[in-house]
Amino acid sequence: MKKRTLSLLLVLFLVVSVLAVGFAGCAPKTSNNQQQNKPQKPAFKPKAEYNLSVVVGPTFWWGEAAQKFADEVKQKTNGKINIKVYYGGQLFKGKQTNEFQLMSQGVIDFAWGSTINWSPTIPQCNIFSLPFFINNYKNLDALENGQTGKAIFAAMEKKGVVGLAWAENGFREVTNSKHEIKEPADLKGLKIRVVGSPIFIDIFRQLGADPVSMSWGDAVTAFQNGTVDGEENPMGVLIPVKIWQYHKYVTLWNYLVDPVIVGVNKKDWDSFPPDIQKAIKEAAIDTARWEKDMCRIGLDDGSALKDLKDHYGETPKITDYIKYLQDKGMVVTKLTPQERQDFINATKPIYDKWVPKIGEDLYETAKKDMGQ
Repeated sequence: MKKRTLSLLLVLFLVVSVLAVGFAGCAPKTSNNQQQNKPQKPAFKPKAEYNLSVVVGPTFWWGEAAQKFADEVKQKTNGKINIKVYYGGQLFKGKQTNEFQLMSQGVIDFAWGSTINWSPTIPQCNIFSLPFFINNYKNLDALENGQTGKAIFAAMEKKGVVGLAWAENGFREVTNSKHEIKEPADLKGLKIRVVGSPIFIDIFRQLGADPVSMSWGDAVTAFQNGTVDGEENPMGVLIPVKIWQYHKYVTLWNYLVDPVIVGVNKKDWDSFPPDIQKAIKEAAIDTARWEKDMCRIGLDDGSALKDLKDHYGETPKITDYIKYLQDKGMVVTKLTPQERQDFINATKPIYDKWVPKIGEDLYETAKKDMGQ
C-alpha cells in the first residue's frame, strides 16, 4: 500500500513539473529582441541655426552680451548649438511687446528681453517698475535670486518660455534739456519720452509731467527740434546714445529698474539633452554676470569693476560713468534723502492701482525678499 502511494505521488510530481515547464514556456518573454523592439527616443538633432532676439544694437552692453552668449554656447556645446543674434528688434518687427509672445509660440528661440517689454504678457514683471521700490543693487539682487525671481520664472514657463538667467539694463535715470530735476515740481509740464508701458505713463503723469511714448529714432528728432524735453533710461543706454548731444541735465534717482531675462522657448529647451541644457545654462549665467558688471561700473560699491578684472580679466575704457557724463558737460544731480522721500510720497497712488495688477502676494514676497 505504501509503495502504491509513493508511486502515485511520484507520478503526480512529474505531471506538475511538466505543466509548470509548459506554462513557463507560454509566459511572455522578456528577451533581448523584445527590448530591442521597444520604441526608442529619437536621437537629438539640433536645428541648423537657432535665432536670438534683442531689442538693442550690438554696441550696447546688452547687445554685446547676447553675442557673447551665442559664442559661449557654441563653444560649450562643441558647435552643436549655433545661435544667430538678431539686433534691433528684427524678429518682432519693431513692436517690442510682441517679443515674449513670439518666443512662447516658437517663432523666436532665444531672447535677451527686458522685463518692461515682457510685462504685458507677464504682469508680474511690473514689480520692477513700481516707483522708488527697489532703489539699489542689494535689493535688486535679493529679488532676482529670491522667491520673487522664482515666481516670475514660473509664470513665464507656464506660458512657454524658460528663464535661464537674470541680466540687466539698469536703474533708469531722467535727463532733460531745461533744468535740474530735484523735486516733483521740477517735472511739471515737461514733455518726457517714455517706453510704451502703461505704468510709465501713469508715473510721469502722477509727477505732473507730460509723458509721450515714441520710438528712439522719433525721440531723437523731437529732442533736436525741441518738441520733447527729456527722457528716462539707464546708463547702459545714455552713454551709447550720447545723450549729452541732446540734454544737459541728468538726475540719478534710481526710480525703477529694468532687468533683462535670458529666455528660451520651452519646446526648444525640452528638446535639448541634459548636457546641452547644462552648457546653455552655464553660458547664460556667465554672460549675464559680465553684462551686469558692465551696467554697474562706478555706480555700485566697486564690486562690478573688481569682478570684471578678477573674473574676466577686463578693464573697460570707462570706469566712472558719472564723471564721464560730467566731462561731457552734463549737470549730474543726486537726490538727498529728503528729496527722494518727496518723490516717494508723490508716487504712492501708483501702488494703489498697480499692486493689484501685479499681485498682492508677489508684492509681499518682494518686500520679504528685501527684508522689508
